[in-house]
Amino acid sequence: MAGLYFEDFEIDQVFEHAASRTVTEMDNVLFSALTLNPQPLHLDEEFSKNTEFGQRLVNSYFTLGLLIGLTVPETTLGTTIANLGMSKVEFPNPVFHGDTLRARTVVKSKRPSRSRPDAGIVEFEHRAINQRGEVVAICQRAAFMRCRPRKAN
Repeated sequence: MAGLYFEDFEIDQVFEHAASRTVTEMDNVLFSALTLNPQPLHLDEEFSKNTEFGQRLVNSYFTLGLLIGLTVPETTLGTTIANLGMSKVEFPNPVFHGDTLRARTVVKSKRPSRSRPDAGIVEFEHRAINQRGEVVAICQRAAFMRCRPRKAN
């Protein structure tokens, strides 16, 4: 399904996104390496065995990126102009190798752009949920969205 236009969103609209994704060790190690993050909690199995988690944690910024990615097909695919910002990013529970994540989105607000008549701003609340039903990430995201194209006369 292609993304929705500004006019298609309604406040309190809920999306239970169709896609889910199992997070692998390779995802975590590669993402940490690509972002130059040497945190042993992500990379060092022996170090992590002695933490309160007893195992490596998935890099939270990978989790955030995956969360946003899972939401794109049903919301903003091809209809977003830009992300304006993210706020209230939280990670209430850890993500481990082998966890499968799905996403849920609620439209929190929307308003027409003050500077562009062909666009509007939609604020989403995205949640990533693991296979145990635990919320592992929450993010408020403001997206600059295209309005539906006007038909030529």
